[in-house]
Amino acid sequence: NENKGRQSFSLKERFAYWFDNQMAKGSLALIHVLIAASVAFAIMMAGIIVMLGLHGDGDGTSVFWNSIATVINAWMPYSDEGSTGYLIMMSVIAIAGVLFTSVLIGIITSAIEEKIDDLKKGNSFVLEKEHFVVLGFYPGEYTLIEQLILAAAGKPLCIVVAEDMDRGEMEEYIRDNVDIPKTTRIVCRTVDITNPVSIEKCSVETCRTVIISPTEDARTTKSILAVSALLQEKNAEGVNINAIISKPEHRFPTSIAEAHNIATLQTNNILAKMIAHSCTQTGLSQTFRETFNYEGSEFYLIDVPGVEGRTFGDLMVCLNYAVPAGVFRDGKIKLNPPADYSLQNEDRILVFAESSDSAKLEELPESEFQADGKVAEVRQEAPTDALIFGRNETLPLILKELPENVSRVLMAGAEITEKEWERLQNIASGSGIELERCECDTHSEEELYELARKTEHIVILNEHDKDQEDADMDAIFLLLNLRDIRTRYHLSYNITMEMQKEHNQNLVGQGDHTDFLVATSMSSLFLAQFAENPELRDVFREILSNEGNELYLKKASDLRLTGRHSIRELRWKLLARRYILIGYLDNNKNSTFNMPLDEVLTLEGEDSLIVLGEE
Repeated sequence: NENKGRQSFSLKERFAYWFDNQMAKGSLALIHVLIAASVAFAIMMAGIIVMLGLHGDGDGTSVFWNSIATVINAWMPYSDEGSTGYLIMMSVIAIAGVLFTSVLIGIITSAIEEKIDDLKKGNSFVLEKEHFVVLGFYPGEYTLIEQLILAAAGKPLCIVVAEDMDRGEMEEYIRDNVDIPKTTRIVCRTVDITNPVSIEKCSVETCRTVIISPTEDARTTKSILAVSALLQEKNAEGVNINAIISKPEHRFPTSIAEAHNIATLQTNNILAKMIAHSCTQTGLSQTFRETFNYEGSEFYLIDVPGVEGRTFGDLMVCLNYAVPAGVFRDGKIKLNPPADYSLQNEDRILVFAESSDSAKLEELPESEFQADGKVAEVRQEAPTDALIFGRNETLPLILKELPENVSRVLMAGAEITEKEWERLQNIASGSGIELERCECDTHSEEELYELARKTEHIVILNEHDKDQEDADMDAIFLLLNLRDIRTRYHLSYNITMEMQKEHNQNLVGQGDHTDFLVATSMSSLFLAQFAENPELRDVFREILSNEGNELYLKKASDLRLTGRHSIRELRWKLLARRYILIGYLDNNKNSTFNMPLDEVLTLEGEDSLIVLGEE
């Protein structure tokens, strides 16, 4: 209370306050204060020497100079250069000079160490152009960086990786786990990816694309807003922002996304669809990975001279070393057009090929080959059962997306309320599926065996409400037990397993008849495609959505296409059914894409054709 009423402060208090403020300004301010104090002390001591007459025959100017020089280099005059009093005063000045010099060296050393530490932490600004900015880094998750490097195909590339962790740690993790070619530079920065001021050091206004690494929806949303705010402040246009939003309720409104060049995918819906189809088509997740990664073939928009006057069907049997998948006209891509779709000279062709220049247009085959493009009706697959362990918010969509031959689904290992169970039953009945709830202790071998022997297809869902590491480990323990039961009791079911983290799959990735769908790995593949091919976003969205053309595995026996066929013949017969042949998956789950037209396949009943089309 006494201090509150005070209107004035003592000189000591004012000096302490002033000195504290100077200290807070950093090393440069301290050096200024030290220099001023040194000069002031030297002048004061010189004045005392002159006033006391200790300088002998020397004039006042030389005394001031000697005083300052002594402070600077701690020089002491010899005994024959002045009186005893003069030598004593100069000794005091020299001792003070030693102190001043020591403090100065300490300040400079500390400043250099701070700067080195600052550089080690990655706090300096990035001076790059046309680089990729990856916001978010998680040890063990390297697919996104690897795919961006593969997409560059040996061309100069700079990737700025930003995360709120030590720069040295990030560089060490990446260096030890990613094969970085000489043409690629990885620049790491310590950044709060939800803070526009912190993100600014990544030079996002001059980058090619900002990619937000897969993370929780809340952090992703904050990062998107932070980047958008920074780009608006910098008046930067044309910078794309690519991100993954897992839950539909967190999606960005279309108007805001378009205004800020934001492209997002809802991975939970995509993974739900893939889980539903993979459970009866083992190898579909592998097909997605190989279709969307940058190893082998990718989608390209190319110019094909000489297409005017031809049809898409003609192109399908004439274009070698590349699979025609769509036509770009009037700013839009028409995916999987009909065989009689007439091509124009200005059309660009969407192809699935190893490179943008690998396509070769050949002569049109003889007309009799083209005469009959009909394929026998697809044989209906035999009814089958599926067993689903666990639950999450994607379960209703999985039940909707299950193939038509799934007639019964057993639910186990999850607590489901009566209200939710009623909803799930309504969804299942709408798809012609009998839904049955089973009580099961997932840690009991006997109960697992009783359930497993009743089905051919098992799905292990990841608990999204749990910590990601804990949820993955729960799923891994269940997988190991089911594999053990399958081996010891000679059962033949396949397993489709959903995981959250890529590095956890590496622990159990080896095993027959197991399909892995890893959220972070798949998301990274999609993000890399969006970043490298922004003009193909609508194509990728359609393939990954629940509407339009999608990827399927079709058994040769169900298509009635067993036996010997050339790729040209298969392309044409499948196009007649509005399917585009992308590749081939043999019974051992070895896949081949983009085969030459004259190559001949001998298809067995369990072999699958990888096709793009509407179901």
